[in-house]
Formats: sequence, structure tokens, C-alpha cells
Amino acid sequence: MRILLVGAGGVGTAFARIAARRPFAELVIGDYDLARAQRAAAAKDSYTAVQLDARDEAATAALLAEHHCDVLMNATDPRFVMPLFRAALAAKVHYLDMAMSLSHPDPAQPYAKTGVKLGDEQFAMSAQWEEAGKLALAGIGVEPGLSDVFARYAADELFSEIRELGVRDGANLAVAGYDFAPTFSIWTTIEECLNPPVIWEADRGWFTTPPFSEPETFNFPAGIGPVECVNVEHEEVLLMPRWVKAKRVTFKYGLGDEFIGVLQTLHKLGLDRTDPVSVGGAQVSPRDVVAACLPDPATLGDKMTGLTCAGTWVTGTGKDGAPREVYLYHVADNAQTMADYGSQAVVWQTAVNPVIALELMDSGAWSGAGVLGPEALPPRPFLDLLTEYGSPWACEERTPAGG
Repeated sequence: MRILLVGAGGVGTAFARIAARRPFAELVIGDYDLARAQRAAAAKDSYTAVQLDARDEAATAALLAEHHCDVLMNATDPRFVMPLFRAALAAKVHYLDMAMSLSHPDPAQPYAKTGVKLGDEQFAMSAQWEEAGKLALAGIGVEPGLSDVFARYAADELFSEIRELGVRDGANLAVAGYDFAPTFSIWTTIEECLNPPVIWEADRGWFTTPPFSEPETFNFPAGIGPVECVNVEHEEVLLMPRWVKAKRVTFKYGLGDEFIGVLQTLHKLGLDRTDPVSVGGAQVSPRDVVAACLPDPATLGDKMTGLTCAGTWVTGTGKDGAPREVYLYHVADNAQTMADYGSQAVVWQTAVNPVIALELMDSGAWSGAGVLGPEALPPRPFLDLLTEYGSPWACEERTPAGG
């Protein structure tokens, strides 16, 4: 399988390193910064590095044709989803991403009603992908991605009725030498944390709440322990209800008071804005300035310690008719991912999932046409291959509420 990987940041580089150990994948790696693409391409002698502006649909489509690529793998931030999505369709190749097209809050009631939701622009083009006979697999990182696979697995094999699908993400990671150093793209983190969070309920559909709403303490496994989690906007809530029957779907992130405080301050100062402002005659995006002032998450691995946990908490009725509660999860240890791949835990845990998805597509175990989420495809082959990659998942049984 020939893959055009667009984006050679932390996740893109980790993707290249993981794929280099699998015989199915040959990569062409494109990035706006050619030197960065070349560093990612160093993972395997046969990889090719090219300069590419992800906003240029015509250039991307031409590159896909020139290199006879079968698929476009999008490892950029969500700003570039739609031009890459359209370029892949124009070139008639498959497409994968790890974050979906951007949302736009309801102008009148942003904390009650949804406006343009995450992924709406992509789903609006699903018929065109079906007509082309190509698969656009949206949201196949870790969250969204593996969390959605867990939801499908729970529905297929563990539950007869699901009350809640609750994605819960927490960590005990620490970064030495910095007062504030996000371990993932700050641009994306600002986007998902300061937008109105979306919740889905069977009797209401999708609705929104204020940022950081409904705080709860969730006990994470592997020694991470209790972490306060809050609602943030995330793709799973927009994906899971399309294919998995449940009464409620939520996403909560363990951010911590300090991180929330920084995000709220950025918002108060207008530094979360993406529209350019004039500074000394130059037009700059405040959010881009914030990102430029912080350390690149891809470079933090040797300063990081700890674990990160991604998973899906499921409550409802088990196959035996009794109340059941489980947490399906995956843990990445920074020490292990750095030792094995030279990539820090958060970006590695994100990147491994699209590599697995592409291997399943190459083998024919996963197939389809149109715009699909991971929960639209069989979960067992994915989870088995994740274990084969040396990074097993787990299912923790919990005592149902009131049990």
C-alpha cells in the first residue's frame, strides 16, 4: 500500500516510525517544512519526503497521482481537514484522519444548541465518496479512533443494552523543566477545550453545555488513579450515535485546574482566536503565536515521565441481563514508547491506530465506501492487531452504580 502521509509533526513522525516496521506500508511524507518531512522519512530508507502545502488541493491531488498512492493519511491539525479530504476525493484514493472538520457554535445559543458540528462538512460529502467507491475513514486516532472501536466492541460482545458510552481520558504525565508544556498540539487542545462541549442523549439528540461542565472524578487504571474530568468537545460524541445504540454519549478529559486556568486566561485575552490581527504591519493569528511560544510536543519525550490512558467507560445491561459497567482502555508508558520508537507516549498512542487501520484495509479485513467512523467497522480484527503490535488493550470490570 502506497500512502501519502501529510504532516510530519509529532504524530506524523510517530506514524512513520511505526509503519516502518510493518511490511505493508510505503510512505511519501509531505509537510510544509521539507526538513521536517525529511526527518520523519529517515525512519525507512525507501520513504520519500516532499514539500507540500496542505491547503493546496490541486498540488495534493497531483502528488497522489504522481506517486501512485492508494490512500491519503492526514496527520495535520483540523484546519487542513477539508482541503486534504477534497484532494483525496478528487484523486479517487482512500482517506484517513485523526480529527474531523471544524465546528462552528450556534450564534444565538452556543451553550445549549449545536451549530455546525464536528464532521458535518465531511458527512455532507459522503454520497460523493460512495459514488467514487472510496472509503473516507474519519477520526481514527486514539480519541477519536480506538475509543470508538471500544464502543463497537462493547455493543457487539459485552452489552445487550447500553445506557452510557463515556470516553474518559486521563494521565499522570509530567514534563521536567517547564512551567507549562502541553503534550499534544496546543492549537487542537484550545479548539476542543474552549468550544462548547457536545453531549448526545437518545431523547434529545445533540446539545451543548458550557466548557469544562459536569466535573467528575474518574479512577484510571495502571496506577494513574483518580483524576477530575470535565466535558470538552470531541468527535466521539458525533460519531458513536450514528452506529452504536446508546441512551447517552459523553466525552470527558482529565485536564486539571492549572491547565483549565491557562485555557481560560488565553480565552479572556483573545489569544485563542484564529483570525489574524495586525502586529507591526504583519498579520498573525493569536493562536499560532501561542503555539509558537510553547515547546513542540514532539520534542518533549526525553523530559516526560508517566502514563497516559485512553478509554471508553460503558454502563448498561450485559448479555446475561444483569447490570454491567466496564472501562475498556489502552495505556501508553512514555518510557516504553521512547525506548521502542523514540516518540513520546501521547503522539505514539495516537499514531499507532491509523497504522493498524491501514493494515486492516490493505488485508481486506476493513473495507467500505463513503464517510465512515471506526465504529462502523468490525472491532475484533483491530483489537487483535493492536495486541500483535505489542501494545495490548484491557477491559476492567467495575461495580455498577447501585450494585
